[in-house]
Amino acid sequence: MPRIAIIGGGPAGLMAAEVIAAASENCPAGTVDRLEVLVFDAMPSLGRKFLMAGKGGMNITHAEPLPAFISRYGERHGEVGAWLARFGPAALRDWIHGLGIQTFVGTSDRVFPTEMKAAPLLRAWLHRLRELGVQFHVRHRWLGWTADRKLRFATPAGELECTADAVVLALGGGSWAKLGSDGAWVPLLCERDVAVSPLKPANCGFDVAWSSHFSERFAGHPVKPVVASVAGLSRQGEFNITAGGIEGGLVYALSAPLRDTLERDGKAALTLDLAPGRTLQRLTADLARPRGRDSLANHLRRRVGLDGVKAGLLRELCPPEALTDTASLAAAIKALPLPVQASRPIDEAISSAGGIDFAGLDARLMLRGLPGVFAAGEMLDWEAPTGGYLLTACFASGRVAGEGVLAWLASSDPQDFFR
Repeated sequence: MPRIAIIGGGPAGLMAAEVIAAASENCPAGTVDRLEVLVFDAMPSLGRKFLMAGKGGMNITHAEPLPAFISRYGERHGEVGAWLARFGPAALRDWIHGLGIQTFVGTSDRVFPTEMKAAPLLRAWLHRLRELGVQFHVRHRWLGWTADRKLRFATPAGELECTADAVVLALGGGSWAKLGSDGAWVPLLCERDVAVSPLKPANCGFDVAWSSHFSERFAGHPVKPVVASVAGLSRQGEFNITAGGIEGGLVYALSAPLRDTLERDGKAALTLDLAPGRTLQRLTADLARPRGRDSLANHLRRRVGLDGVKAGLLRELCPPEALTDTASLAAAIKALPLPVQASRPIDEAISSAGGIDFAGLDARLMLRGLPGVFAAGEMLDWEAPTGGYLLTACFASGRVAGEGVLAWLASSDPQDFFR
């Protein structure tokens, strides 16, 4: 009986396991060998990061038109788009409904399970996989391969070796190490001459050199609504001030270009429009009206509607002379540079960028240098903003890898494994 090892029990790995096990289950008796599907995970239970992602409301995918959806993957839209052509957001919703979990589209076109939780979905999914004969082995940390091509695992009972006719690696990226995505697989693949781009934070916050007065006064305050821009990209939304920087949805949406600009130039800034509903001309005219005995704070509040943290940002980031000149003040409100010093550490990020180079993968997500070894999910070199895009692509890549395993087993002699 051919044995398939899936290493990693998150969405990508579990989807690959389902595709493989379902194909084996549904084939007429005697037409093909049954497949033994084993899922290994280092953690005590499966899908831990998936459950954490759903803790505040499980945003499973997004309902925008597919071309716009695919564009969210930036430079990797071609590769990820090919996965989504096989298993896109609509197919994902149908699959969820097949588990008995209903979904709905929120006001921002984000798609959620009706119960807003990840746990019921994961329970139903694991039940289906067990019925398909998938075997689960938790507390099994992958250590690479032996000299004779066996898989090595560290377990509570000591090191274990396991043979497999095909392998799917779905070990996640480098964020949330306590949930299992720790990037420990990178040196194991580099030893096998697999090209891996360095892992770096994605959908992350940034450090800012706030003054102690601003930090103490405004840490924890939301900034909304604003338009933020960097590297020619603009988004409207909100973000939060932290004691040492910025975080939140708007920052995460622009974290990739902000991070890359910082990495390339050694400096970077978000440009903020603090009054997105007013033109520069309107602002200038409003600010030019007589102040009388009003303080600058009252003038901004009465004439422009700026107070609190937005007014605090102007004082923090503008040179003093700009605050006393009407034209300069209006320009600052419409385009206020917010310099950042560094991205937050990768273990604080929602996800990670970097990973296995696509040049080392074929269209079925098999590693070109390791026949019979496939990779899926966040350990590949792509990234996406929050909003369901990350999860959708993880599910889709797992499906492609699972189908790739089936095609490879059907067309290859497993004895060629690792030759």
